[in-house]
Amino acid sequence: MAERIQRASTPVAADGPGQPVDLQDAYDRCQAITKSGAKNFYYAFLTLPREKRRAIYAAYAFCRLCDDIADEPDPNGDRRARLDSVRADLAAAYAGKPEGHVFHALSHAAMKYRIPEQYFRDVVAGVEMDLSQTRYATFDELKDYCYHVASAVGLICIEVCEYSDKKAIEYAVDLGIAMQLTNILRDVEQDARNGRVYLPQEDLARFGYTEPELLAGVVDNRFRALMEFEVGRARTYFKSGEMLLPLLDRRARACPEVMFRIYRRLLSRIEERGYDVFGPRVSLSTPAKLSIMARSWLRSFFPIPG
Repeated sequence: MAERIQRASTPVAADGPGQPVDLQDAYDRCQAITKSGAKNFYYAFLTLPREKRRAIYAAYAFCRLCDDIADEPDPNGDRRARLDSVRADLAAAYAGKPEGHVFHALSHAAMKYRIPEQYFRDVVAGVEMDLSQTRYATFDELKDYCYHVASAVGLICIEVCEYSDKKAIEYAVDLGIAMQLTNILRDVEQDARNGRVYLPQEDLARFGYTEPELLAGVVDNRFRALMEFEVGRARTYFKSGEMLLPLLDRRARACPEVMFRIYRRLLSRIEERGYDVFGPRVSLSTPAKLSIMARSWLRSFFPIPG
């Protein structure tokens, strides 16, 4: 993601091969990783029933493990080899031979909720894309990236939440794209400074806005028009993604709803700032997030206005 999995203060440590792992200890480790780094996501996870919540912790810890490989300094240049190792560990976990706390918990959760291994492999592929690709010529290219780093995570989550209609898969993909586009729009400045421009090159050209101007933080009518266009695109995907919610098990529905509402509110904040995403990072206060969490959780028991 532009911020695929929000950064924790410390990286996920690998466990030594062959070390015995207690299942509860494995889940506790995943919860600690999630609490340390999930930020917006953690508010959503708290609404889940215990068994589903700890399965999501395991999935998050896996994503963090992958994300650390892409974003931390790598003087030896072996990131791809490390991702290949993650793929091997994932295959072992699905074969019932997990190594280490994260994969032990992941193996148990994946079997319990029948999560396809391909979804996790897609997450690894998305992380790998960030190792080599820093520009996207078209929106179709960017959409493929968004699928791998965000929608695949959403597909994992809805298997845990459980759904009543296969259309949920399509809507989960769209919600992931909407959330990732929101991350991209919010983090335009930070990503550009890190050498990455996720806004499609065709869109920059369409509105006559250049990368040097992006690096300089130029906010003019061209930039506002570009951002308005991208925000409108994200809102289209949010509209489709919202259709996921009623298809999910009622007791688990609040989790994706919290994420939906937090990220859609972030998109509104971008609009309220006149599309100026340079300077202080667009965010929601803790009370605002807690309010969204409480209302979404209550809505999973009693119908209340949005």
